[in-house]
Amino acid sequence: MAVYALTGFSLVSLLSFGYLSWDWMKPSLVADVATDPMEKPLPPAFTRPPHIIFILTDDQGYHDVGYHGSDIQTPTLDRLAAEGVKLENYYIQPICTPSRSQLITGRYQIHTGLQHSIIRPRQPNCLPLDQVTLPQKLQEAGYSTHMVGKWHLGFYKKECLPTRRGFDTFLGSLTGNVDYYTYDNCDGPGVCGYDLHEGEDVAWDQSGKYSTVLYAQRVSKILASRSPKEPIFIYVAFQAVHTPLQSPKEYIYRYRSMGNVARRKYAAMVTCMDEAVKNITWALKKYGYYDNSVIVFSTDNGGQTFSGGSNWPLRGRKGTYWEGGVRGIGFVHSPLIKRKRRTSWALVHITDWYPTLVNLARGNLSNVPGLDGYNVWPAISEGKESPRTEILHNIDPLYNHAKYGSLEDGFGIWNTAVQASIRVGDWKLLTGDPGYSDWIPPQTLTNFPGSWWNLERLTDGLRKSVWLFNITADPYERYDLSEQRPDVVRTLLTRLVHYNRTAIPVRYPAENPRAHPDFNGGAWGPWASEDDVEEWEGIGEPSKSRNKKKKCKICKLRSFFRKLNTRLMSNRI
Repeated sequence: MAVYALTGFSLVSLLSFGYLSWDWMKPSLVADVATDPMEKPLPPAFTRPPHIIFILTDDQGYHDVGYHGSDIQTPTLDRLAAEGVKLENYYIQPICTPSRSQLITGRYQIHTGLQHSIIRPRQPNCLPLDQVTLPQKLQEAGYSTHMVGKWHLGFYKKECLPTRRGFDTFLGSLTGNVDYYTYDNCDGPGVCGYDLHEGEDVAWDQSGKYSTVLYAQRVSKILASRSPKEPIFIYVAFQAVHTPLQSPKEYIYRYRSMGNVARRKYAAMVTCMDEAVKNITWALKKYGYYDNSVIVFSTDNGGQTFSGGSNWPLRGRKGTYWEGGVRGIGFVHSPLIKRKRRTSWALVHITDWYPTLVNLARGNLSNVPGLDGYNVWPAISEGKESPRTEILHNIDPLYNHAKYGSLEDGFGIWNTAVQASIRVGDWKLLTGDPGYSDWIPPQTLTNFPGSWWNLERLTDGLRKSVWLFNITADPYERYDLSEQRPDVVRTLLTRLVHYNRTAIPVRYPAENPRAHPDFNGGAWGPWASEDDVEEWEGIGEPSKSRNKKKKCKICKLRSFFRKLNTRLMSNRI
């Protein structure tokens, strides 16, 4: 039987502060607004394709929105969610690139080769070019398409850039995290470069402007420059609230009483982002888009508890397959929703936005067979049952294999050492090493003596490689039922086997010194030549068709850059 140890304070302390009093089955801590009997009649069928604004935040924890009981102020998100539809059975991926790739392609990462880790700045890798992206489908449907914010889907050659993957305009960063003011990003000691781009050019002139504010201003400018008579898609991928923890001082001052410095800065960043969403919503109304618009809000993964985020009361954090890593904040706000002001428990995954939004746009999906997403608009707008009954969270064959996993533990059909997770109906199965598994209360409690590491830790079960939860009855993943229900374990393992048969090889090439910003004018950006592209064939593997003499020249060139890179790094250190 599992033994739980509470470090820092007792379970009674948690109860006294109300952190365990949250009834999971309540729609929210902020009561849903009752429908006004004098409210306008339900909207008719769309007369024109709606304007679509998709807002994605980075590393925002499940607990870190007002309507989930947070002490962080998010009045705009609370109001938009209360007036729309809150998605309380909504799933994303545990880290950046996988969530973004699944949003843009509508496919699980096992079907794009991006099932391991993220795309790193120096890798010759990007979203596979054979994938038809969401903005490309919307362009086909007559939309103008615009992206503002963080890309993180690869850029080693120009064909990988947002403007080559379906966006008419782009302002943002290509890598995973940059300074909010200077837009510098270091991928290791001495490997630093500027990363803010306007279209396909480096936006040197924008340095010094706080990214959250800059991105909201750009959205307003886009709306002001176009006509609401023409459909528009804007993908707003805020850098906030990913590290580094930086915020304008006026927002930090609001949280001066918070004892934990990281949590204080993080809270300020969340509130600043909330006001940016307010300004975007205001611009939609000012320029005549709002009445025919659909606003989707989503987080990209769980919060990073080391950096101020909180996923309480869920288990785990960013980078894990526990609920704290994969259950997201999500809602839809639109005058076009038929049943507004409610909470939906329909099962929704980030891959579902692709077919849902293309259908809203009256686009054609016939030439993109094999999508893993579903059209969930009837479930969102009308309260119908979700067509989705299961989610493959992932299968990562390259992640460190669990020490105690085996094919025997997987009934001879699945090696339980492999990191994988799947949900089918009410059941969730994890195998391998799911990642850091503690429950971490909000870090505001660090005013108590001692470290902010006040957490509840599972002290046994460390020699496991299989976990099973009834996630509907046990959303906090406290009661492992794998030993009591081997029949369910076997059924879900069979589903993993099914999905694994459809997986394509992992795309995770070695880093290349040619990507160093010092060789590219001091900025991160495309760096591969046509010869490089032919050699790697898009996955970083040497082409077997290339002759020996050519390979030798490339080897010498790589050796030269490797030595030069080492010298540059030693000088910087």
